[in-house]
Amino acid sequence: MVSGPAGSSKGDEIYKTLPNNCHPSWYRDPGLRRLNIGILLVFSSATANGFDGSLMNGLLTIPAFKVDLVDRVNTSILGLIIAAISIGGLIALIPAGYVSDKWGRKVCLAVGTSLMIATSVVQAFTTGPWAFLATKIVLGVGIAFILIPAPALATETAHPRNRGMVTACFQTAFYWGAIVSAIATLGGLYIKGSWSWRMPVLMQILFPALQTIGLFIIPESPRFLIAKGQKEKALDVLARFHANGDKTDALVVYEYSEICEAIEREAAFSSDSTWKLFLSTPGNRHRLLICFLVGIMIQWAGNGIVSYYLAPILASVGVTDPISQALINLGLQVWNAILALVGATAAERYGRRPLWLTSATGMLVAFTIITALSATYAKNGSKVVGGAVIAMLFIFFGFYDIAFTPLSFAYPIEILPYRLRSRGMSITLTTIFAAGMLNQYLNPVALAAIAWRYYFVYIGCLISFIAIIWFLFPETKGRSLEEIAEVFDGPAAETEAHRNASIALSVGDLEDLKGDAGVVGASEFREKV
Repeated sequence: MVSGPAGSSKGDEIYKTLPNNCHPSWYRDPGLRRLNIGILLVFSSATANGFDGSLMNGLLTIPAFKVDLVDRVNTSILGLIIAAISIGGLIALIPAGYVSDKWGRKVCLAVGTSLMIATSVVQAFTTGPWAFLATKIVLGVGIAFILIPAPALATETAHPRNRGMVTACFQTAFYWGAIVSAIATLGGLYIKGSWSWRMPVLMQILFPALQTIGLFIIPESPRFLIAKGQKEKALDVLARFHANGDKTDALVVYEYSEICEAIEREAAFSSDSTWKLFLSTPGNRHRLLICFLVGIMIQWAGNGIVSYYLAPILASVGVTDPISQALINLGLQVWNAILALVGATAAERYGRRPLWLTSATGMLVAFTIITALSATYAKNGSKVVGGAVIAMLFIFFGFYDIAFTPLSFAYPIEILPYRLRSRGMSITLTTIFAAGMLNQYLNPVALAAIAWRYYFVYIGCLISFIAIIWFLFPETKGRSLEEIAEVFDGPAAETEAHRNASIALSVGDLEDLKGDAGVVGASEFREKV
């Protein structure tokens, strides 16, 4: 291969230019069709999480659930029950990251899926608030074991031309679970007795079951296989799913070479533990800070108070009928799903930073108006003002959806190099669960004590988030997973595979990139630098 100074072509440009033995329409290509169906089923991890996120919201509108559980506990215990998923997640997130790195994305995913199916069945037949609390904690453990590996598996197996969209779309599936949950709890209102809430609870097995099917379709991450020394198997996976079995395909050769070099470089330059690596360089410390901040931002943007306490918020502005509350909840979830998908598409077209900033600024304006309208309603009880609050809730979530939903997982996943990816997601999700647990526990207490005045806390948070995004969140649009390292670590992080491809692209010699998928070994790489 040729070598020389670094080229200027971005990863996406190279991937779009290289010859590739795949049909332009994925659904007409056997390899891509199987791969994308598997990825879609792995999205069930986010969908299952979304089902739970909306479930408590819907259950609180069901009279029998209030009699059987809510009325038997005080406000503090109710907050604890709602926060129980986060408690379970906090316990399991670090072990889940270890399992994902040690035994593979698919093994970790299988453990979490099995746990969720078994616990959902048990929860549907529980009696009393304490048994319900215990099963929610165990469900949180299961969710941790699916949320750590699933986005990494989808991102690391996706065809490079689709990678950005796949990564951004993962968390948008959250709302499709929320929609099914809202429909299930709405249907529960027409069922008499305890099965009005047990039926929606039992339906928690639906998406983990779909994910189980996906595990038989999607391959193991080729990056995991390479990191474990199974290079030939990784090449087989890339060739089968990205080029219909052609191991000499130019795109596969480039992709394989870039992945191998990046992973070998990480291993060659540090023998420290994965956790110490987060503090070893300015770039890794920057990544660590972003992982932590994203976790806080996702929970403290004001969405948590609406997601888990929509029913009491609606009651505070005069909407007390359970059917009306359930229909508004369903409408909100449909709205969220549509806007989140729009945001995922916009992230690839306009970039991450503009979307983050637009989202946070729009939420700040909307939440400020919601606060003012809620204060007005508290004084005069006007139905018009109450209706305006509901309309602004939709606007607020529209802005949340376009960035905070698709980028909450996509941004940390893509800025983290392979060796830090699972552990970094553990940090992000641990922060999300911890911030969510605090948020969910405090919200009912604060709402009961100071009502709409509590909203000022979220206005302050949103102002700080805008500053954080402006100063700390770099743009990553148009780069491959391995190439994003240059944004944080500088030009020295560029792989030789990318440099060679850029040069070949600039001179039009794409045939130079075809042939055996050889890679630069770790020892040879150290000699070169």
